[in-house]
Amino acid sequence: MQPSYPEHVNGGGAQNPVKPGKSDSIHYLALPTYDPSRLNENAVEAMEKLQTIVELGRNVREKRLINLKTPVKNVVVILRNPSQNVIDSVTGPLKGYILSELNAWELTIVPRESEHEWVTLSLTPDFKKLGKKFGSKMKTVAATIKSMSHAEAVGVLEKGHLDIEGGTVDALTEMVSKLSFSKEGEQWESASTQEGDAVVAIDCTQDDAILAAGRARELINAIQQLRKNAGLDLKDKVEAFFLENETDPIIEAAVSENVEVFRSKFKGSVPLPKRYAPKWSVEICSENVEVAGSKVQVTLCRPAVAAREGLPDEQTIFLSTLQPYSVETGAELSFSVDGKDLKVKEGVDFWLSTASKLAATKTVVWL
Repeated sequence: MQPSYPEHVNGGGAQNPVKPGKSDSIHYLALPTYDPSRLNENAVEAMEKLQTIVELGRNVREKRLINLKTPVKNVVVILRNPSQNVIDSVTGPLKGYILSELNAWELTIVPRESEHEWVTLSLTPDFKKLGKKFGSKMKTVAATIKSMSHAEAVGVLEKGHLDIEGGTVDALTEMVSKLSFSKEGEQWESASTQEGDAVVAIDCTQDDAILAAGRARELINAIQQLRKNAGLDLKDKVEAFFLENETDPIIEAAVSENVEVFRSKFKGSVPLPKRYAPKWSVEICSENVEVAGSKVQVTLCRPAVAAREGLPDEQTIFLSTLQPYSVETGAELSFSVDGKDLKVKEGVDFWLSTASKLAATKTVVWL
């Protein structure tokens, strides 16, 4: 598309650059020339390894049919001779990205001294190269190399060569090394690169905590989508409520086990069962969604104060007119109804949110 057309559509006015690299619009600037001197080799190396780990991790999930919405406990990574830069990067600044991409709780990079507990290193001779070198002895050479233990194979790679049958085999150019997952346990599933230089294994245990975390994540996504559909900004505060089949309250169980996750996502707010919503709550929007195969009604309401159970009607009617942001914590409010002077105190007769009330009165033990 010619630059002139989008410039015309967006109001025009941009001119061709008077000086190189200077213009009112990017449409009149050429792509910068590639400068290899500015390439960060360490960053490239680390990002390539990150990409490998994420791809292998996703392959493992597909093998076990574990949806990305469901978290996994642990991602274990075994790398063959990783540089210190790679180790520092994937255990440091890139660790959070890997955990997020694979929806995992933990990331374990197995150190070299422990890799024998997870993988077996095997060596395979390059028959094309070594056949000419060893001739009739090749069968013995191949059998010896293939039968090496993990420790023996590691020793050959560290030494860089193998002296055998009166000749020398170069470990780098005349052998192919490969890591194979060997940890026992049905909970483990693994995948490796074709070159065998990286193995990723995942603890696929699906216990109650994992399933609850997966449901919590689905509920978070549903609430965020509902906020977006309602045109709410990040700064807009709401109270979220859910209504589910109370004979099997799996969503309430999921919320109860992941309270801090919700507080972190929603700036201290936690979605609550709709039965606790004040009767004067103003509904912004509501939608039926599916969470872990169950139908759940999710409702967003404007923030509202919550009254103590059994409070007389005069006080509750007054409280229904209050805006939480207009009242300070611990405030005592005086008012009159039909000539009768009344008082209510925050923290005793009412609270600034439903969650605060439920926590203070211990109606909900998990808050």
